[in-house]
Amino acid sequence: MTNTGITNDTHADTHTDANATRTIAAYAALTAKSPLQKTTVERRTVGEHDIVIDVRFSGICHSDIHQVNEDWGTGIFPMVPGHEIAGVVSEVGPGVTKWKAGDRVGVGCFVDSCRTCDNCRAGQEQYCTGGATFTYNAIGRDGRPTYGGYAKEVVVDENYALRIPDNLPLDAAAPLLCAGITLYSPLTHWGAGPGKKVAIVGLGGLGHMGVKIAHALGADVTVLSQSLRKREDGVKLGADDYRATSDPATFTELAGRFDLVVNTVSADLDLSAYLGLLRTDGTLVQVGAPEKPVSVNAHALLLGRRSLAGSMIGGLRATQDMLDFCGEHGITAEIELIRADQINEAYERVLASDVRYRFVIDAATI
Repeated sequence: MTNTGITNDTHADTHTDANATRTIAAYAALTAKSPLQKTTVERRTVGEHDIVIDVRFSGICHSDIHQVNEDWGTGIFPMVPGHEIAGVVSEVGPGVTKWKAGDRVGVGCFVDSCRTCDNCRAGQEQYCTGGATFTYNAIGRDGRPTYGGYAKEVVVDENYALRIPDNLPLDAAAPLLCAGITLYSPLTHWGAGPGKKVAIVGLGGLGHMGVKIAHALGADVTVLSQSLRKREDGVKLGADDYRATSDPATFTELAGRFDLVVNTVSADLDLSAYLGLLRTDGTLVQVGAPEKPVSVNAHALLLGRRSLAGSMIGGLRATQDMLDFCGEHGITAEIELIRADQINEAYERVLASDVRYRFVIDAATI
């Protein structure tokens, strides 16, 4: 099996003092659906193979709001969201070999995994059969709750940090750790590139990254959005075409056109209609996470040997590949930088689709 470079032993769970903690300033939801407020949380002290990261910036993902609101199940509170973390290494454990103080690093959606299952050994840690440990709203293998990036510091195992290229500004690079890899993963897995026609459904925090990455991969890119309101933005980001899904003619005129359609929208869409946009052997990939189950007309799959698939973020190797690719092509997110005391306002604006295209928290204001 492929070696991902992660040591498959138990050293990540061994700390100098299993009960020692460090107090960190953070913004947290103390209960479900409550506004976030400034507080402190206890993180573990630095273990043998841990690094401390001074958080410089943390992106706001729509999934942060879902988890605070318990839309996807019972949460662990207090909850410190944030899995689009960009910062600088400030301290390393005595056994750390990959990092040194001053390195620019990022942390994405998970901070540990079993390291021994087939998926982990193949570099697909996000699908760890033992259950990946997510960056927040989870219980780590040390038995403590995990807290995310809306904080001054994070402590993580050295293997689960990623190197951010020097030419990418940390604030605009932070959303790459979730939004970037969420689109890079399906686009590369299903072969977006020269000669391929790709449609990105939705031009939001995820969708705008999909347009940039698909364009850089060399694909012909169409944005499918509810209206033409963001058409100018879409073209600037790299779209070759931009169509309104509220116009029934769109589905007639584009029928059978695309090799790949990536749906970034979490709303309940008529997926059968979008399957009709695919060529024979085309694939519709769902990356948005609707709250309710969706249904599909089987004939939309059968007529054209089309596929409906799902994709969730990416493994460590793919995430590093994505960061390096973005470094080579100068790709970052389009962001609005905010103070930490604006988080609750930003949540309201995300729900109102009033952001172009990702809020990023300046951790210096926490």
